[in-house]
Amino acid sequence: MKLLTVTIPCYNSQEYMEKCIKSLLPGGSRVQIVIIDDGSKDATGEIADRYAAQYPDIVTVVHQPNGGHGEGINQGLKHAQGKYFKVVDSDDWVSGDFNRFLDTLEACEKSGGVDLFVTNYYYEHADGKGNRSICYSNALPEDRIFAWADTKPFKLHQLLTIHSCTFRTELLRNHTKELPKHVFYEDNLMVYQGLPYVRRMYYLNADLYRYYIGREGQSVQRDVMTRRYMHQIIVTQKCFEACHLDDIQDKKQRKYLKHELFMMFGISALYARLNKSAEADANLDKMWQECRKFDAKWANHFQNHTPVHLFCLPGKVGRNLSSSVYTLANKVVRFN
Repeated sequence: MKLLTVTIPCYNSQEYMEKCIKSLLPGGSRVQIVIIDDGSKDATGEIADRYAAQYPDIVTVVHQPNGGHGEGINQGLKHAQGKYFKVVDSDDWVSGDFNRFLDTLEACEKSGGVDLFVTNYYYEHADGKGNRSICYSNALPEDRIFAWADTKPFKLHQLLTIHSCTFRTELLRNHTKELPKHVFYEDNLMVYQGLPYVRRMYYLNADLYRYYIGREGQSVQRDVMTRRYMHQIIVTQKCFEACHLDDIQDKKQRKYLKHELFMMFGISALYARLNKSAEADANLDKMWQECRKFDAKWANHFQNHTPVHLFCLPGKVGRNLSSSVYTLANKVVRFN
């Protein structure tokens, strides 16, 4: 059995996917690379097949009709042969710390294994401005296996994302539902669904994942996210319905899940208001209604007793406030 499976969902990725693949090959026989050709119309499939032929013990290729990024992750998990599972997008790559990461992951496995292995990720902007690391050293212990009780408060911008997380494969298979097809931002759902079942963790303070920002048409660009606000709403609602917060016994684990939901509700409300349409406002209201059906207490908390409620103010007030907050936050953090 392999130590790690890395899934690379690809759609029309011929221009950049090889950089991603080559960054993973130094992992050698410990790694399975699963390339998902998601109905690409360019040479993505041919490039993937070439690497599979050259590295038959490392690279697996799955050709499928277009199902979106989430279906790529679904298929990667189905074909995973590794004890641990990670997703790397085809326009991103991993750093030279990859073998150090594998060595540490292997040592963890020999010590009983972990449910979640966390590393930093690093924003790589196309223009070279605002590059920075998302580091967790203030919140997570280093160089040892730990539990939620050992964690400290996360800062507002610190989220456990698909870029920073490597899960035990068995945990994802046993406790998460398939991701929806043709829905963007669904990787947040994969991570959130797994977190309630995480008990043992390890944090390696290394900028392993290089997150490329600035490709034209990228899903995190403001205009794209504003058009696709409904995708964010769908994912946020599914995350909220993944578990009842009151069922989470560990107080620090519940506090982190609240932190993540707060950010997701805020992002959903923000982009719905930036859309500036009556339809978006109605869909946002519907999201809150559906969430209240699942858990009225916590839906009311997030809508009315957190700063999220400012984005939900009616008319131009809420929309203008959303635009101002977005502009300020992007200047400080530069997330796209």
